[in-house]
Amino acid sequence: MIYRFDLSLIKNYHSNSQKIRVLTEDWVLRNFNCPICGKSKIEAYPNNYPAGDFFCKNCKSDFELKSKESSSGKLPNIITDGAYTTMIERITSSKNPNFLFLTYKEYEVSNFILIPNHFFTPSIILKRRPLSNKARRAGWVGCNIDISRIPDSGKIFIIKNQIETDSKEIITKYAKIKTLKKKNIESRGWLLDTITCIEKINSPEFSLSQIYAFEEELKLKHPENNFIKDKLRQQLQYLRDKGFIQFLGRGNYKKL
Repeated sequence: MIYRFDLSLIKNYHSNSQKIRVLTEDWVLRNFNCPICGKSKIEAYPNNYPAGDFFCKNCKSDFELKSKESSSGKLPNIITDGAYTTMIERITSSKNPNFLFLTYKEYEVSNFILIPNHFFTPSIILKRRPLSNKARRAGWVGCNIDISRIPDSGKIFIIKNQIETDSKEIITKYAKIKTLKKKNIESRGWLLDTITCIEKINSPEFSLSQIYAFEEELKLKHPENNFIKDKLRQQLQYLRDKGFIQFLGRGNYKKL
């Protein structure tokens, strides 16, 4: 695979943001079939189309591309996005696109990641300060996406450090985590929080008491809920039923 962008495309562009948009979108369109079904080339929507940047005719999936330059080549935690209100409305709607995150260094792709739409919750969208009264869009509020708050299991690397992942592996990973899809935003948030807690435990097996150790942390995220332990047990049962963890008995579990 050629990781370098086609710089001949931007000879007539002056805006840096426009240059990057043209380069990254062209690179994606030239190199990839749909990462979800693998059966069709993804195609581009018209610029500023509300559903996203790309779509798949076969599985009807929508995708939005976010790109960021990284001098180290590593994946950053924070990705700058547009209007805060628009982003919240998008991720809480039934037509929320899947996200493709791309990092590049010296006009070469370093990492390319698929994050399914059901791994997005309002808690990962950070509100920026409103623009000052002297700004052209005074009072406008933008946002950042904190992808460090997304569980690792929701980050499917298509390319990692310029090493391409086999397409069958990508499709298999997506098919597995698709079973976790929940439309209710609150339920989605609790499930992803529980997965994050499990991933923080650095061993293949863990106990209910280890999960309960995150109770205070989760109280800060969910101050309206007075039954944190009950909620955690509920999520563990759901993950067990979906085949993501195995119950070993006596409050012990195994990651699968």
